[in-house]
Amino acid sequence: MTTLFLLVGLPGAGKTTRARQLAEEYGALRLTPDEWMIPLFGLLEADGKRDVLEGRMLRLALEAVKLGTDVVMDFGCWSRDERSAIRWLVEAESARFRMIYLPVDDATQRARIAHRRATAPEETLPMSEADILYGRAHFEEPDKAELDGCTIDGPPYGWPTWREWAADRWPSFA
Repeated sequence: MTTLFLLVGLPGAGKTTRARQLAEEYGALRLTPDEWMIPLFGLLEADGKRDVLEGRMLRLALEAVKLGTDVVMDFGCWSRDERSAIRWLVEAESARFRMIYLPVDDATQRARIAHRRATAPEETLPMSEADILYGRAHFEEPDKAELDGCTIDGPPYGWPTWREWAADRWPSFA
């Protein structure tokens, strides 16, 4: 069965390293927005362009799984709603969804971010203390039920389907 692997975690958790390993192991298409944002826009978040890019990548990922190609999405997905929407969309295509959560403690995260900036400055942008704190404050850590693949709750109030919620979250997905 075709699989979509979703890498979840904060910056510096090791998502891209693990995504590369999975892509190699499974011969999968790897989609990493950070690797597109800097060459295209010079920024990781450029006036909402990241959401547009992620929406197009999500569409591409769903097309790939329909065609029988495994996909590795290195998106981070800080919210449960993002993860639930992607899982629902993947399963609606009769593909398998596998979330891989990479937790990272504060000291390791900071060390990895500093190392990446020092060794590959052309591939990364600096993260301020405020950026790191913002991420830690807004990241919704997956709980055991989510990690175990239990039933997905319905979309947030006001949204009839996860597909409609996803089209609002990632405008270019629609």
